[in-house]
Amino acid sequence: MQHILDRFISYITVDTQSDPNNPAFPSTEKQWVLARMLEKELKAIGLSNVQLDQNCYLTATLPSNVSHNVPVIGFVAHIDTSPDFSGKNVHPQIHKNYDGGNIVLNAEQNIVLDATYFDDIQQYKGQTIITTDGTTLLGADDKAGITEIVTAMEYLINHPEIKHGTIRICFTPDEEVGKGAHKFDVTAYGAEWAYTMDGSQVGELEYENFNAASAVVTVQGKNVHPGYAKNKMVNAILIAQQFINGLPANEVPEKTTDYEGFYHLHDINGDVEKTTLEYIVRDHDLEKFEARKETMKSLVSSLNQKIGDDIFSIELKDQYFNMKEKIAPVMHIVDIAAEAMEKENIEPIYKAIRGGTDGSQLSFMGLPCPNIFAGGHNFHGKYEYVPLESIEKATKVIVNIAEITANKYKQV
Repeated sequence: MQHILDRFISYITVDTQSDPNNPAFPSTEKQWVLARMLEKELKAIGLSNVQLDQNCYLTATLPSNVSHNVPVIGFVAHIDTSPDFSGKNVHPQIHKNYDGGNIVLNAEQNIVLDATYFDDIQQYKGQTIITTDGTTLLGADDKAGITEIVTAMEYLINHPEIKHGTIRICFTPDEEVGKGAHKFDVTAYGAEWAYTMDGSQVGELEYENFNAASAVVTVQGKNVHPGYAKNKMVNAILIAQQFINGLPANEVPEKTTDYEGFYHLHDINGDVEKTTLEYIVRDHDLEKFEARKETMKSLVSSLNQKIGDDIFSIELKDQYFNMKEKIAPVMHIVDIAAEAMEKENIEPIYKAIRGGTDGSQLSFMGLPCPNIFAGGHNFHGKYEYVPLESIEKATKVIVNIAEITANKYKQV
């Protein structure tokens, strides 16, 4: 446990925040710091074929230790942390034997992790909780996943009595800005299937996610001197409200759950002359997803007809699709993960991801890739935490997957 804790802390204290506004790959130079650190560590623990490529993808191989044929499997996690909150100067706090109550993250700034508001934490009473000091995110998303993969590989190397096939690992950059799989070389990776270690609470096992698109609505106004504006000025800021109000008010993230899709307005920028609205569009059902995009296009058209000018325009871009389509034909890979959890007395929690992972894109690139819990909670903000025991459990699940896969194919 101390070994896991030390490893995790060594990762989270490296700032690897990605940047959605930088088209470079990776989007921040600081991601290379952790990548190079991990490259040395993977070589030190005894993995082979350790390669850090020009795009900051780090791959390595654990060779098979059995004589029979076993499919090559993989484990994937991402190096970067979210741009939503600072990842610089992370100061972790270790709370041993958690009592189930509130945790004061920062007394000076009165920042408290409220156990009533964030009630999931109460299920970890008696465990060791790792938090921030309230001034940064923690980085368990996804450095807990990296910790689990590295530790599992080290354990398998040190315990050759545990039989396994060839295992490939990959640590990717820029997952948090949607580019984590863009330069992933599936053919060179060479795995038949893989698992992302990027879920939240213990037991999560996910093979469904949103279909996703971005939408930028541009409102073109006309700015003239306000003293002479009558029948001449077109205030793009005010007119933009008509588009906002034209979408279903209850189909937003804060009012939806489970399989319910939404329109999420996440940025407004503009003035009288020109205003832009930036949305993300999400739905698990492909037909409903396509209908949402059509709703937005129809609203643009109807507003232009109403106002009598081409004031509104929209640009829609698909981002990723529901990986269920690609995993359903190979559900045995999900069953193996479930069996690996049950071996540790963990009940699998099947959830549809209200978002996406590298695995959703990788699945459509030819690498079926369900998502497994990494153990953290409250990602992307100052209230992020992870129980140390959850990292240990996820590590054991990886080891079990390797062993179960080898055993199953021995029987074929």
